[in-house]
Parts: sequence; C-alpha cells; structure tokens
Amino acid sequence: SPNIEVVKLILDRLNKPHSLISYVTDRLGHDRRYAIDSSFAQHELNWKPLHNFKDGLESTIDWYLNNRAWWEALLERAGRY
Repeated sequence: SPNIEVVKLILDRLNKPHSLISYVTDRLGHDRRYAIDSSFAQHELNWKPLHNFKDGLESTIDWYLNNRAWWEALLERAGRY
C-alpha cells in the first residue's frame, strides 16, 4: 500500500529497519486512496513543484532532525493546554 511505502521511505532515511513496522487491521471505513493532482495549479497558476515527493519527504525529515529543540519546545507548550 502507498502508506507502507511512505513509512519505508521514512525508516530508510532514518536508517531504521523495516521490522519496526507494525501491521494492523484496517479500520472500518478507512480511506482506500489519497489522490493528489496538481494539474489545476500547474495550468491556472503556471506553478510547478520544486521537489518530487521522495526528495521533499527527505528534506522534511532532515529539517525535523536538525531542529529538534524547536519542535520539542512546541510539544512541551502544547502539553500545557
């Protein structure tokens, strides 16, 4: 499934084994598919993505790894509310 493929990409980037994946039964009414189509934005706004999905995911993971103090502080503050 696409979700598992994304999880595998994340684990690969973090140098973690795929054995960390825990498979569970699908929940009732779960989403069968997530569709994203940027053709409208590309046509109407003359927009083009700067990164493909894999490169963007890797950049996002790297940002979180390099900015841990920032997002951990947010989690601490969120826990107060």
